[in-house]
Amino acid sequence: MTSTFLIRGGPKVMSSSGRVLLGRKRVLPVCPNPLFLQWLTELRDQAREKGLKTQHTYQKAIGSLTRYPLPLENAREAKILQNFGDGICKILDEKLQKYYGENGPDAPIHSLPKGAPPPGGQNNNNLAPNKKTKAPSNGGKEKGGGGGGGAGSRKKREYVPQKRSGGYAVLLALYRHNQIPGNKDYMLKLELQAEAQHLCDKSFTVPDLGSKYTAWSSVSTLVLKDLVLKTHNPARYSLTEQGMALAERLDAGEPGSNAGHERGRGGEEEEDGINAGEDEEQGDEEEEEGGGAKVVDLTLEEEEEEMADMLCPTERPGGFTQLRSEVAGLSCPGRSQAPETTTRRPDVAYLLPGRYDIVLCVDFIETTGGSKNCKQDLVKELQKNGVTFDVRKLNIGDFLWVAREKVTPVPGQLRAPPSRELVLDYIIERKRIDDLCGSIIDGRFREQKFRLKRCGLHKPIYLVEECGAAASHLSIPESTLQQAIINTQVVDGFFVKRVQDVKESVAYLTVMTRYLTKLYQNKTLFCHSREPEVDGGSEVEEARENPSSSLISFAEFNLGSLKNKCQTVREVFARQLMQVSGLSGDKAAAILEQYQTPHSLLTAYEQCRSEAEKEKLLSSIRYGKLKRNLGPALSRTVYQLYSTQGPLS
Repeated sequence: MTSTFLIRGGPKVMSSSGRVLLGRKRVLPVCPNPLFLQWLTELRDQAREKGLKTQHTYQKAIGSLTRYPLPLENAREAKILQNFGDGICKILDEKLQKYYGENGPDAPIHSLPKGAPPPGGQNNNNLAPNKKTKAPSNGGKEKGGGGGGGAGSRKKREYVPQKRSGGYAVLLALYRHNQIPGNKDYMLKLELQAEAQHLCDKSFTVPDLGSKYTAWSSVSTLVLKDLVLKTHNPARYSLTEQGMALAERLDAGEPGSNAGHERGRGGEEEEDGINAGEDEEQGDEEEEEGGGAKVVDLTLEEEEEEMADMLCPTERPGGFTQLRSEVAGLSCPGRSQAPETTTRRPDVAYLLPGRYDIVLCVDFIETTGGSKNCKQDLVKELQKNGVTFDVRKLNIGDFLWVAREKVTPVPGQLRAPPSRELVLDYIIERKRIDDLCGSIIDGRFREQKFRLKRCGLHKPIYLVEECGAAASHLSIPESTLQQAIINTQVVDGFFVKRVQDVKESVAYLTVMTRYLTKLYQNKTLFCHSREPEVDGGSEVEEARENPSSSLISFAEFNLGSLKNKCQTVREVFARQLMQVSGLSGDKAAAILEQYQTPHSLLTAYEQCRSEAEKEKLLSSIRYGKLKRNLGPALSRTVYQLYSTQGPLS
């Protein structure tokens, strides 16, 4: 006699003997590959005892193998399963060959030998990786653990970037930037990369071999962890309160600041953006699947790291000498320091003769798009002439030259340290005659000349290509073009070089490169900022006496030449004035010397007693090299622009 009753979860049947018969309970199928499952479980447990993160890779492989319903004849067949890579399959094949050697070639592999423990032992209840509960990575030393899988919760460790990693360098660079009085509380991407590079072992712009990540990839982790704040466009990076506290600890070198610095051996190496303070499941995909026994470590060994830590982070191989006062956080501990007798700017530096190369920089627009054959000819001709050149993005100009520091590779590091680059005083804007015609029509020609004058380089050059027959099919008269070229040379003070085609342009670039190489071969080049220096010391005074040796860094030059960068009220006011017909850059600059903002100009108009006085307010302002007056007509137009409510008369 049996009685049936319903309980939550499905019907159950009670037999007369009192035994409960389950109604809809599905019996789990037995894994058809118990031998492989046992070996994977042993590998996982061994990795867990050693604290290796490969335990998670083995755990995922166990989950895939458990769900696979077909028997496997060898480990190579397991490659079709998820989470089975070359490393795991090779280890299983080696164990299989050893098993055949001990038990004979006909030994069964789809059943365990007699007396063998069940695969997985006490951990087989949770073969699939659990997202909520993680196994302890310290070999079962957690409370209540005997190597078991995830009983009890573990306190999440604080995120602390590894020493000399991308995150570490970014935090320190932002913190030290904020400590300098008068600096803005944010940094743009290019200047942040330049300041952080010497604090990091990896490049912020070039990924390592076999990887798509650079040191800059770690910034997304810093933003995610609420350590760095990213705002505006172009992006501005600043420290949050939490990030400021962590950066201060890193800079001070407190005992708790390097919690995430220890690196495991054999497969425990992490990417810059994934460090020891994060969840352990992050970065499992990047781990070597072989358990780490045969992983080649390209990073510094522990002994070499200790030696590298003893070196001052501001020391650089090669000829780029830093002339900096040892401020807090930048000096090397344990090094005797002589007292400074003069105050020096921390960013004054110089390149010694023979310690740098002169390199031609070509804007990437000159090598891509448009007439491809013509642009490829430019590259081929430069290579044929033996010119050392580098294709990169230039925010202004088409060609310029940099003095690139010669650096030597550091033992134990995959890449050589990044070279410092100083921009020489020469910049070239290349114009085909048809492009010159178009730029005059749409107004780019005047704007480009204005930007070239204000880029910080004192010897701008216009390279004009006549282009033969193309010059006869233009939308403006040839006399107008010739007048524009002459005005560029006589009025604007540019040097104009006229050539016939691309080959002559390359010949001119080749001659200029060799000339500059000879000109600068015995010079010590000083680095200075575009802002005026205060209390610069003897090095800055020497640089001022010899302007050709006082140069700005390429990063600062390119950043300051952005066309759509964040602009001040003064810069926007200048752009407004230049929209007035007949008001050139020189005239706008002369007005700005007396009235730096629209508010100051309107205030001056209000103080005038009569309408005629307002119209002639700007007429006596002198501009340009000849110091001519602005004139009453232009003065009246500007007054009407800023004071008339309706349309201009």
